[in-house]
Amino acid sequence: MADFKINDEVTGIVTGIESYGIFVNVDDYSGLIHISEISENFVRNVGDFAIVGDKIKVKIIEIDEAEKHLKLSLKSLNEEKKKSKKEKIVETSKGFQSLEDSLEEWVNDKISEISQK
Repeated sequence: MADFKINDEVTGIVTGIESYGIFVNVDDYSGLIHISEISENFVRNVGDFAIVGDKIKVKIIEIDEAEKHLKLSLKSLNEEKKKSKKEKIVETSKGFQSLEDSLEEWVNDKISEISQK
């Protein structure tokens, strides 16, 4: 018997596709990726994300040991990838000074452009 925990990333086999989600078999457990857990974006067709027989990596968001059922998420897995790809913004010592230095020139250029029309 598998020893699953919430937030574990696991690989399973797609066993079925319905309009409301994707069914996945993970070891001895059945799982469902509900349509709301497939993507951050609007999901028009669940079948666009997997086909029966696909190996798919998912994140466990809920476990029902009695029924041997998992609630799974693709969306959560993708959110973590996005977070890890973000780079920290390095603040410069000048801060907004460069904007302040250029502001008067930009305003004068725009006034000149407008008055020529």
